[in-house]
Amino acid sequence: MIKYDKLWDTMKKKGITKYTLHKEYHFSKSLIYRLQHNGGVNMHTINTLCNILECSIEDIATHYQDE
Repeated sequence: MIKYDKLWDTMKKKGITKYTLHKEYHFSKSLIYRLQHNGGVNMHTINTLCNILECSIEDIATHYQDE
């Protein structure tokens, strides 16, 4: 399972809010919802987030073994 637990801390450090993702970077509200609830997102989204936040994938997501 992939969890986006680190995303919110990284966004806070960079001064990016969910509102900013929606209004300035055109992330849909449903995509933000999926991120908040650790839903499935594609690699293009991950790449875009890394570019916006100027970070690596490890700064936004963590992989946990399925139980």
